[in-house]
This record gives sequence, structure tokens and C-alpha cells, in this order.
Amino acid sequence: MEEPLVGRMREFGTTVFATMTKLAVDTGSINLGQGFPDTDGPARMLEHAVEAIRSGRNQYPPGPGVPELRQAVSGHRKDWYGLAYDADEVLVTVGATEAIASAVLAVCEPGDEVIVFEPYYDSYGAAIALAGAVRRPVTLRVDAGRFTFDPAELAAAVGPRTRAILVNSPHNPTGTVFTRQELETVADLCQERDLIAITDEVYEHLTYDGVEHVPLATLPGMRERTIMISSAGKSFSVTGWKTGWICAPPALVRAVQTVKQFLTFTSGAPWQLAVAYALREEMDWVAAQRAALEAKRDRLMTGLQAAGFEVLRPAGTYFVQTDIRPLGFDDGLEFAMRLPELAGVVAIPTQVFYDRPERGRHFVRFAFCKKDEVIDEAVTRLQRLG
Repeated sequence: MEEPLVGRMREFGTTVFATMTKLAVDTGSINLGQGFPDTDGPARMLEHAVEAIRSGRNQYPPGPGVPELRQAVSGHRKDWYGLAYDADEVLVTVGATEAIASAVLAVCEPGDEVIVFEPYYDSYGAAIALAGAVRRPVTLRVDAGRFTFDPAELAAAVGPRTRAILVNSPHNPTGTVFTRQELETVADLCQERDLIAITDEVYEHLTYDGVEHVPLATLPGMRERTIMISSAGKSFSVTGWKTGWICAPPALVRAVQTVKQFLTFTSGAPWQLAVAYALREEMDWVAAQRAALEAKRDRLMTGLQAAGFEVLRPAGTYFVQTDIRPLGFDDGLEFAMRLPELAGVVAIPTQVFYDRPERGRHFVRFAFCKKDEVIDEAVTRLQRLG
């Protein structure tokens, strides 16, 4: 029997995260691949989820999300960024991944084009394929120690069928945070060419060295054409809760909800209520977590440099990008598959996040959202590479 999977999805097999996590388990290696913390979020937030379960909030919540969370997201956008969204302009989703997929499906017809910055998070390509759309990658290249794009290359990627641009900042997997000037380039292009911006901002509160996260929707003329996406998972260390949201003008919210209601309809009420509490009351915890993660970043970078990697300093996210060529390797996939044997550590080969893998062949990504003792043991093991 011919494989039943539809043709547009055949390039998407098992995710690299599942593959490398299984490799870590099978070999007993330290997993610095997948980006999830090994500690929990704020205790009172967790208790709010327990209290919601015990108080009977266990049936379907409203499709757009519980009012408490939509109001909390609205207040958060206003307090942090000066963006005024009514609660009706907030839609709760099953994590940012569903929000991105629903947004792409909502705004793209088959054959439309979506610009993505490569390397890009792997769900982007799959969401674009599900919509029958075409991705147009613009490569982020290292310049002055950080990943950035060429404005001319970005402009050249826009064609008559371009419908949207997917902007991820702080950026996974490179750790770059787009500057205001870079975002102004994107904003100008969106307005000149009538593009919708879909912004993945899940690491919005995890920036380091005083670097500012600037939401694209705050720039002149962009609120009305931006689908702004975030979630609780990274900010509050509850990636398993899969509680995300979009903020957008009413017409775009309706478009996304029309799709989302036939994917999952709604998401778990207890987590929504707990996250609503956290957005109101636990931002000091997030600030402390950011400071702790900055120290963990520095701890891992120091160890990676001592082990012989060339290390690129991330301005945000959970991840450090490294160049493996100083160690005598030039293929990140081959290196990552051998790393458990060589050092008892698992990382992610960055080339899997490119349409043109050769452009990221020499990069490997490590996650630092782990306990200090885990980072220290991983660093000790990586010294074997020298």
C-alpha cells in the first residue's frame, strides 16, 4: 500500500527534538537539545491550577478562552508595551504552536507565499505546507557576533503572491533579538507590500544584557496588520501546559478563531486560570528567572569555549549557537549524532532548521535552561572533545 501521508507533508517526518531526546535516553546522555526547563514555575501559579481543578473548573471553557485570561493578557500587553487590546481581541490557543498554525491557515490561500527567517523553528514549515502555501526563506547570517538579515535580500523575497511574513524575536534557534531598526525594515516592507505579520514572541521576557524586546505591533502602522503570538510556557517554565494566545485586530482574530475552533476548539481551563493569575502577580518571578537564565547562559558559554567551540553570544531565548569547525568538524548533523558517544551530551544540529542546510551546516545549538549542576556536568563531559 502506498504511504497514506499527503504529499505536502512528506518532507516532515519525526521532529529533530523527538529524535535527539530519544538518543539522549538511549545513551544515558545529558540532554541539552530540547528547550524545556528542568525546574517548575512559580509555586502559587501551580497552586492556582490545583485549586481550579478541585473547584470544578474541568469542563469546556469558552472557545476564545476564559475571560480571566483574556483580560489578563490584555492588561499585560498594555502594561508592558503600551498596546491597547480589548479582551475580544485576544484568543487563547493550545500553545504558540497552534496559534502559528491557525494564523497561517487563516490568512493563506494555496499558492500564497510566506516569508520566514532561516534557520526557523520547525513547526513553521509544516504549518505553511498544511495551508498549501509556499515558504520563502531569508537567511540570517552572522555579522559582528550576532545573526541578522540583509534588508535587500528580505525585499527581494517579496513577490506578487507573498501574503505574510513570520517574524520570531527573540529568535529560536539563533538567540538573536531583532533591533528596532531591523523591525522598522520589516514594518516598512509590510506596509509597502500589504503583508500580514505573524509574530512569534514566546521568549519576549527572556532577553539578556539589557537588550530590549520590541514587539513589531508597537511600530507605526503595524498593530492593524499584526497577529501577535505569545504563551506562558517559556516565561513561567510550564512548557507542558500548552497555553498560548494571539492578540490582533477583530478581523484577524475572527479569521484565526474560525480555523482554531475546528482544530482544538479550546484548551484546558485550569491552566488558563493559573496563567491569568501569573500574568497579574508573578512578573517579579519572571524577572528573577531571566536573571538566573542569563547566569546559566554565561556558565554554559564559558564551558563551551573551554571545550573548543566558537560560541555566539545570544541576546535572548534558552539557546547558545556554536560553530564546531574549531573542533575539526564541519557537519553539525554528523557531529550531533556522534556527540553522545564522544562526550555523553546531546545537542541539536542547526542545519535541520534551514531550507538550505549548507548555510547552517557548521552550527550546533545547546540549551542552557537547566539546573546549574546539569550544565556543569555537561561541560565536564564536553572537555573530552579537546
